[in-house]
Amino acid sequence: MREPLQTELLDGSPNSRRQFLQQLVVAGAAVTAPAALPAMAQENSQPAQVGSGSSSHTGSLAQTLADFAVTLRYEDLPADVVRTAKRTILDTIGCAIGSYQAGPSRIATKLAAAVSAKPAATVFCSGIKTSHDHAVFANGVMIRYLDFNDAYSTPVGGGHPSDVLAALLSTAEIAGRSGRDLILAMALSYEVFCKISDVLDIKALGLDQSTVLGLTSLVGASRLMGLTAEQMVHAIGITVGGNTAIDQGRVGTLSNWKDFATAEASRKAMFSAQLAQAGMTGPSQIFEGPAGFFKVISHKPFELAKLGEPFSILRTVTKRFPLGQYAQSMAAAAAQLRSAFTNTDEIEEVNIHVSQNAVRVMAGSPDKWRPQSHETADHSMPYAAAVILMYGTIDDHYYEDPYLHDAHLLDLVGRVHCIPSTEADLHEKDYNLCDFEIVLKSGTRKSVRVEYQRGHWKNPMTDAEMEEKFRSLARRYLPTPRVDALLRQLWNLEQLPKAAALVEMTKV
Repeated sequence: MREPLQTELLDGSPNSRRQFLQQLVVAGAAVTAPAALPAMAQENSQPAQVGSGSSSHTGSLAQTLADFAVTLRYEDLPADVVRTAKRTILDTIGCAIGSYQAGPSRIATKLAAAVSAKPAATVFCSGIKTSHDHAVFANGVMIRYLDFNDAYSTPVGGGHPSDVLAALLSTAEIAGRSGRDLILAMALSYEVFCKISDVLDIKALGLDQSTVLGLTSLVGASRLMGLTAEQMVHAIGITVGGNTAIDQGRVGTLSNWKDFATAEASRKAMFSAQLAQAGMTGPSQIFEGPAGFFKVISHKPFELAKLGEPFSILRTVTKRFPLGQYAQSMAAAAAQLRSAFTNTDEIEEVNIHVSQNAVRVMAGSPDKWRPQSHETADHSMPYAAAVILMYGTIDDHYYEDPYLHDAHLLDLVGRVHCIPSTEADLHEKDYNLCDFEIVLKSGTRKSVRVEYQRGHWKNPMTDAEMEEKFRSLARRYLPTPRVDALLRQLWNLEQLPKAAALVEMTKV
């Protein structure tokens, strides 16, 4: 079993980096934007009538996030964090290209095409130039549609932190940022998403993951835009105060909302950052105040673990299957048991023992046994299990007709049982345990246990496997030489002067 990666400074001195960042936070220091700030950031670097406001924010969660965001440097990132960020960006762009022609992607692209703006940002694959926020939305829908981008799961929360790339890449384009800047913003954004997901119980509160993702996009994009810590605190207040989302969009029969909830949160976050950069103030003490998030939404305060120690991007899961994250270990188990029978008609029943959260999310309602939409199918554990047992694989075309109404397949789905496991609940903090059993009509029982499936951060995919996943998605629309060139650029992202080139290279 591979042990978790250890974070170190490139110079081998983690203590010096920790002390440096702590000193800056204590001093309330704010790093000014680089000299090459875009014109928009230069013009608005001194907000009108914002006031110092430091006394009202000192010690607040918003201030903590802002201080970390403006003080973190590329040089502070350990080598394994840089490498993981590049792998994640590569994987996420592949997922976006793969869903270019999906229905929700076409809707978002059509809306983006009707908007012109200066400065403009680019939509993946189409090359359409549009407003900053419309590009974020369209690219976010494409990233999310296949449910194939990475995941971060905790017993209380989690979701898909790589959804943030839509906000970061469009912002990097608008702001003229480099590949190194994009890598830094990605590592920073993951810190915000994952450290909050560790402690905010969105499952019990009925909140959607987009509540956290919107804040994540705000912080990462604000760093790329060159906001000061004070401006960022105001932007956080605007975003958190106005963009808290409920989880009904991921319950029961799933709609297209599953594909664009986080994209919409990111879109709104961009406007919050622009407002703050232009001098707009936001509500103070948005978390700690008498009518703040802690009082009204979470009903209790929470404290984040030390940011950057270690970097949370190292603990995310890369998906091998285009399925909800709770089904990744199940899919691996089903694939292993495919050799236990010759024909699925031999199967009497299938028993899948997973955590209560896995059952709730992916087998918690009758429609998961008779999915009527792509979105419900890729979040259905019994349907996915039956597809893999019958066909030996699974990809997004199995979430459409004729498969959704195939009587033979649905008969097998009806023989699948998803059973809550106390043991799986105990291990959920570390991995999604799956005990998968097939009972044949002959009476024979075959079972397999999967703990750290391929793609888990303790059993990571190789670079070659990451490339093959990328190619399988990108070659749907790009010729092989273009795919090769894009891969070369992604692996050498830190050398790219303008991150915007990545989007241009996806143009079909």
